[in-house]
Amino acid sequence: MIYAILIYGVDGVFERLPEEEQQALLAKHGELQKVMGERGGLGAVAKLMKPQTAMSLRQSSGSVIATDGPFTETKEQLLGLYLIRCDTMEEAIEAAKILPAEIASYEIRPVEWSNWSEGDGQAGDD
Repeated sequence: MIYAILIYGVDGVFERLPEEEQQALLAKHGELQKVMGERGGLGAVAKLMKPQTAMSLRQSSGSVIATDGPFTETKEQLLGLYLIRCDTMEEAIEAAKILPAEIASYEIRPVEWSNWSEGDGQAGDD
């Protein structure tokens, strides 16, 4: 089964940390990438650009309207994501625990479908 690890945090907090703290946090991301890569279970990894670069789409009166900025007004934003392959949710949670929890929170969610080859996460692939 494929799981998404969604990374949430306050934009700009990481950049304001001292360099040595940034490197320590990044090392944890590297550790997850290494562990999942060795298992053959590492898919897409993405750090998103600043929320101000986002566009939101909403339907209004039968038309789809694009507006500047993130979809919601909140301090905590979606900052990035991982796609990983694990046998169970518990295994995905254990993998996500490798990531630094000091300045971010994580949501682990099963992926219903994707274009990842070799069992692409579609319902019934687990």
